[in-house]
Amino acid sequence: MKKLISIVSSCYNEEDSIFELYERVKAQMELLSEKYDYEQIFVDNSSTDNTVNRLRELAQKDKRIKVILNSRNFGHIRSPFWAIINGTGDAVIYIASDLQDPPELIPQFIEKWEQGYKYAFGQKNKTEENIVINFFRNLFYILINKIADDNTELLKNCTGFGLYDKSIIDILKSIDDTYPYTRGLIRDIGFDVALIPFTQPTRKYGKTKNNFYTLYDNAMIGIVKHSKVPLRIMTFLGFILSVFSMLVASIYFVYKLIHWDTFNAGMAPIVIGLFFFTSVQLFFLGILGEYIGAIYTRIDKKPIVVEKERINF
Repeated sequence: MKKLISIVSSCYNEEDSIFELYERVKAQMELLSEKYDYEQIFVDNSSTDNTVNRLRELAQKDKRIKVILNSRNFGHIRSPFWAIINGTGDAVIYIASDLQDPPELIPQFIEKWEQGYKYAFGQKNKTEENIVINFFRNLFYILINKIADDNTELLKNCTGFGLYDKSIIDILKSIDDTYPYTRGLIRDIGFDVALIPFTQPTRKYGKTKNNFYTLYDNAMIGIVKHSKVPLRIMTFLGFILSVFSMLVASIYFVYKLIHWDTFNAGMAPIVIGLFFFTSVQLFFLGILGEYIGAIYTRIDKKPIVVEKERINF
């Protein structure tokens, strides 16, 4: 009996890329048809263009195409996770619908899986994306891997594109998290990972959905869910600044006693100190707010995604 491979993708306003993604996946799976059957699952994040109609057209033409329509846009973290855990195959392969994850890596993923790896990921060794974004992305990986708890280093330049064994999918389904950070969860689970380098092409159709907010959201979720170091820095720095403030106050007091009639500090130290300490407080209040927000999201118990319709399931 042939094993089943689930190819899953989340999409939002990708009307120009859907057909090409379907054809490229189909071409790769036909090369493996002697050993594997496959299903291709699309989770649409409430697209406002013609994406849904094109998905319906594909589903009508090919019963291996399955579609989940979300009731609204559930964002760039929850919808991809929902796509991954809805794969029913012996292995699940996640591919972004914008064609920046090449489906031509599917045979290599399956080869690594056959060798016994629980997951195999595509790793961007080169990218044609904006150089500034790439710089800050690399900076994030350096930071998070320096401060991560329990030696759970994130895989650099791995976005989730790759293969997951069914046993990993079962574990992901059991995790009670309404805002799951998949890349971090994978490292928490453990097991050896096979990495397959590739060059990420530029986006072929439309505009990227990644902006400053989505990149910031990914970075902060990664930090607050996998490190308590920022909280400890807050406490440590607060103690250091308190000691420094007492020391400066003592020096000023002694100097004033010695030079009572001539010493005049003026307003500059007061203004500089006020702005410095206020900025430090605001920064760490923001960090603390991120942790509180992550805790609230975890205990809020909202569903990861609410579905409006399923097709071909």
